[in-house]
Amino acid sequence: MLTAIIVAGGSSRRMGFDKTFALLGDKPVVAHSIAAFEATQSVQQIIVVGREDRLADLRGIVAQCEFRKVRHVVAGGRHRQDSVRAGLQQVAAECEFVAVHDAARPLVQPAQIELVYEAARTHGAASLAAPVADTLKRATNERVVCGSVDREGLYLMQTPQIFARNLLAEAYEAVRAKNLSITDEVSAFENLGRKVMLVPNDDFNFKITFPTDLVLAGMVQRQRAAA
Repeated sequence: MLTAIIVAGGSSRRMGFDKTFALLGDKPVVAHSIAAFEATQSVQQIIVVGREDRLADLRGIVAQCEFRKVRHVVAGGRHRQDSVRAGLQQVAAECEFVAVHDAARPLVQPAQIELVYEAARTHGAASLAAPVADTLKRATNERVVCGSVDREGLYLMQTPQIFARNLLAEAYEAVRAKNLSITDEVSAFENLGRKVMLVPNDDFNFKITFPTDLVLAGMVQRQRAAA
């Protein structure tokens, strides 16, 4: 059984407004992310984690879109790891694998989710990732270039990130015990010295971070619809 935890508790400081509820087409960003997991055959349960002050709005979206797989809408914490931990507490006892996904990645597709799940079932942990294609440079605080970074073997981490439930619980317990701050679940696994299988992705799955990202995401959706 695969459960998806969709994390929608960010502060959206760089966006200037709450990107989770920004309209993308005719639906909020978070609705597109939920819809992808709703349409994924392997996903049996969805848990949405959001800010305390927006839970009513999230529940309204779930009801309006008639999402059948959403079992819980719960409050997260101050940090991402706190929100994921809150989601883990709601996972059904019979669940064997857990997917964690950023609500702000509305372009993810069921086929991508299934590929990551297949890799996780084989290796215990897997994540969608995009190979770095641009030239990378180091710079000083004055933004003066002071060297290059070899991009060979470098990837931009994406979500979903999918793990055997017991391994993810172990990783998060270690993070809590060491009082660490992490930015994704792969980092929690790295802390345990465990390996994560990367599933290379060459399709659009960027995170909505700036207002221009909404425009680009809309273009991608219209292109997909036309195709």
